[in-house]
Parts: sequence; structure tokens; C-alpha cells
Amino acid sequence: MKKIYTLFVAATIIISSGCKKYLDINTDPATPQDPESRTLTPPLFAQMERGVQFDSRYLGGVIQYFGGAVNVGESHGWIPSSDSGGEIWRTNYYGLGANLNLIIDKSTAKTEWNYVGLAQALKAWSWQITTDYHGDIILKEAYEPNRYVFDYDSQPDVYAEVVRLANLSIANFSRTDGTGTVGKLAPADLIYAGDNAKWIRFNYGILARNASNLINKANYDPAKVIEYVDKSLTSNADNFIVPNLGTTATNGNFFGPLRANLASYRQTRIIVGLLDGTYLVGTPGAVIDPRRNNMITASADGVFRGTAPNTSDGGTAAAKNQIPNPWGVLGSANPGPTFGKYLFKDNAGFPIMTYSEMQFIKAEAAFRSGNTTLALDAYTKGISASIDFVSALGTAITSADKTAYLTSAAVKQTAATLTLKDIMLQKYLALYAYGFVETWSDLRKYNYFDGDSKGNNPYLGTFFFPTSFYADNGGKPIQRYRPRYNSEYIWNLEALKKIGGDQPNYHTFKMWFSQP
Repeated sequence: MKKIYTLFVAATIIISSGCKKYLDINTDPATPQDPESRTLTPPLFAQMERGVQFDSRYLGGVIQYFGGAVNVGESHGWIPSSDSGGEIWRTNYYGLGANLNLIIDKSTAKTEWNYVGLAQALKAWSWQITTDYHGDIILKEAYEPNRYVFDYDSQPDVYAEVVRLANLSIANFSRTDGTGTVGKLAPADLIYAGDNAKWIRFNYGILARNASNLINKANYDPAKVIEYVDKSLTSNADNFIVPNLGTTATNGNFFGPLRANLASYRQTRIIVGLLDGTYLVGTPGAVIDPRRNNMITASADGVFRGTAPNTSDGGTAAAKNQIPNPWGVLGSANPGPTFGKYLFKDNAGFPIMTYSEMQFIKAEAAFRSGNTTLALDAYTKGISASIDFVSALGTAITSADKTAYLTSAAVKQTAATLTLKDIMLQKYLALYAYGFVETWSDLRKYNYFDGDSKGNNPYLGTFFFPTSFYADNGGKPIQRYRPRYNSEYIWNLEALKKIGGDQPNYHTFKMWFSQP
């Protein structure tokens, strides 16, 4: 025993004097303990995509981008004691959150202002989409150390923070001093390859969304919305698209066949109706949109069909199986790797913001300000850009087909005939399968089809509710998703109770931005 003790003491002396690293359990040579901003940045883009796509499984049913009676989303419901519908929350506080704070701190110390600006832009985007999805969220106390209970902040506070961060990001991307170079940022910037000008435009796009949602407020300023849009994305070349390699299920698009997440989902009647003239002209088949074959699929008999909310189109599995899924095959068949269509291919990138969306935001603002000539111009540019975007994702749409559609009865030709409904329905179509939260924000700010504070109701007669709402809804549509269950309902329930988050119908409480 004495020999063993002596050897232990000797070993301890040797280790403590010359080999401390062998006992340093807080150091992992395979995992950097002080990571650089360039190593933290690329995974953040995947987090943005992940949050929206995971939650789209439920929200997609609410806004009728997806159908097939797959889950409670189509009946505007929620799943108690579940994290379902809580991925955007996770993205904001866990996937992005502290990582963005770390980039800001480290890059500020190094005067890498472009990295600081990038992190601030992603924070602005994240706060905006999280509050538009959840309503009241945790803002001011979110990252305070040694805190275990977090109070919620109201939407006006979050909206103001988005504006502050976006403007800070613009200022940092505009700086010419410091050590932040394109060469340093480009390898980590999977979106804009270090192009400061494009990041500035993205920030203005965030500001445009933020200001556009305020149509029910006294301080809504359509001129400011138009100003933001004019400083935002200038063409499809500026689109913010998260790339997916698509060679394996690990690096493939969440919507693609390799991931196999959408087998039970179906294309919807409203998308079919927007593409065949039903809702834009008033007659099914009157004008066939050239985007149709790229975006959706015909049944085996050549007829384009879609589901109604919370139904399987006729109430039987056989009927449902006659309607294609988003990959473009009947029933729940999986076409296999490298197949699929539109944004449902394994290697398809996921859009976070597009030029087309910005033009429709401008068209809406111009129309609301009474400048119908400007509204018509932006509306037409939005449709044109959407056609080009869809064309690039599948069979090329010819110039002749594009021109034929743009001059058809489905597209208003004069400022005098243009309506708000025309603008909002074309925007709804253009954002299909990626602008889930933005489309939902539009539907809610116009109170689905009840109209906004001035009585405008562009979705009346088009957007339809399910035959019955979820039991907790009291006959009302969903207005928000609840905070993530595992973090909030288990650990932060008392704070949730202060805003009514413990109530079974909390998800039907109207958002701040949708109320006068």
C-alpha cells in the first residue's frame, strides 16, 4: 500500500508540474473553447431554416399551404404538453441566441464590423419572426446570467428592438474602418459571400416587414414602408436563400424526399385555385398560371386537385390518395432521392426573404396610400419575379408563357382596376412553401377575412376556415403559437400566467399588431 501511495504522489507531482492538460476536464482539444466568429457563423443559417421548416408542419395547415388532415394545425389547434410548434422559439433562444451575442462581443473587440453587422441582422430577423409567431416573448431578461425566471415583454418592445438592431447592423456594414474585410467574412457567409451591400438590403427588408405589419396602428406610415422596400432587395439575385447540399438526409432539405417529412401532406385547394384562375379570374381553368406545373402536380387523370382544411377531400383515405403530395407523387409515395419538385427537392435552398415579397409589400403600401400607379408597378414586378424564381426551380418557363400570363385576366392591367385583394392573393401565392410566418402575419393583420381597422378585407371569399375549429378555440381562429413547452411551461409557468399563457384558449388571443 505504501508503494502505491508513493507512486500516486509522484505521479501527482509530475502531472501538476508539467502535464496539467491531462487533468483539465474543461479543455477539449477537439472542440475550441474560444471559437472565432468565422466558425460560429455557417451553422446559424441552418438554424434559421430549421426553425421555420419544423414549425411549418403545423403553421402550413393553418394558412393552407399544406393539407391532408395531417395534424391539429388545419383545425387551428395546439398539442398540449408538447414542443410541437415550438421550433422557432428554440431557434431564437438556443440555435441563434447566445451564439450571436458571442459573435458581437468577439468581433467588436477585433473591430470586425461586418461580423458584428451580420450577427445584428440575424438577431433582428430572429426577434421579428419570433414575436410575429408567438406574440409576447422574453426580450429584456433573455440572456441575463444566473436567472431562472424570465418575464415576458410586449410586442411593441420587440418591434422597437428589431428596428434598433437592423439600424445598428446597417451602420456597421457601412463602416470603412476596422479589420472586418470581405475576405474574412466571405468563407463563412453562405448567403451573400461577404457582400456588405446585400446585407444592408436584407436589413431594410426586415424593416419593411416590421413597418408593413402595422396597418392597424395610428403610426402606420406607408411612405416609410415604401422607402424601406426601395432600399431592400433589388432583384432575385439578392434573395436570402439558405443552401442545402442534398446528398444525404443530414445535409438535405427538410422538405425533400431524403428527409421524408411530408409524405402525409397534400397540396391544397386554395393553391390549386390561385394557379388555375378560380380565385383571380372567377372561373376554374380560365387562366392557367405558368408556375402551376412547377409548384403543384395533377392527379393520375390529369386533373389538378387539392384538399380543403382538416379534410382528406371526401373524407376517405382513397380520395386523399388521389391528391399529390408536395413532392409531386400520389398518396404517400416517396419519389426517392434527387426527385421532388419546387422547394421540395433534396438540394433546394430555403428562402428566408425574396425580392418578390418586397415588391408585394411595396404594392400594398402604395395602394393603401392611394398611389395605385406605383402599386400596379410593384405588383407586376412581384409577379414577374415570382415567375422567374419558380422557373429556376423546375422546368423553365418560356418568355412567351410569362408574357401571356402577365397580360391575362389573372393580372390587373390598369391602376384603376387593381384591388388590394389582387395584391395580397398574388403575394400569398408567391410566398407558397417558404413565407409561412409572413403570410400568417398578413392573414392576421387583416383578421383573416374580417378586415383591418379600416374595413379592408382582401381575403374575403377566398381564404376559408376548417369545418370545425379545435375544441379549445371557442369557435375562433388561431392567432399565435404558444411558447416552447419544455422551457416555458415546465420552468417558467408563473411568468406565462401573467400574460394568460396558461389559458386553454391562449392561442386565440389576438396579436398586438392586428388590433387598432
